[in-house]
Amino acid sequence: MSQRKFKRAQQKTKKCSEKEAQPAPERQSSVQAMVWYREEDWETLIAMFADAEMLPRTYEAWLERAQEMQEKVQADGDAVIKVYIDPITFPKWCKDKDLPMNAEARAQLAIEVAQAQTFSL
Repeated sequence: MSQRKFKRAQQKTKKCSEKEAQPAPERQSSVQAMVWYREEDWETLIAMFADAEMLPRTYEAWLERAQEMQEKVQADGDAVIKVYIDPITFPKWCKDKDLPMNAEARAQLAIEVAQAQTFSL
């Protein structure tokens, strides 16, 4: 191996070891939008969702799962914005967007609301 190639190899090795020695950059916290339901709206919403079978049968079971997810997100350092699905406005919103009333639409609404809230802060 020529001296020139040897020096290049040393430089590459040095750069690699410097990268490994540097701590990983800190993760920036973010805002997570979470779909949320009011107990008094649960039965009405379940009846209108195209994918109701994907949700827990009871509000209490859903709430327990949602709170666990919220705690995990917050433990990771992120903020949570709860976006409540309203049984009166959600069907109109879906119709205006030509979307079925399913999880994808609920998630899209949550993202839109969260973005609007974070931009106005």
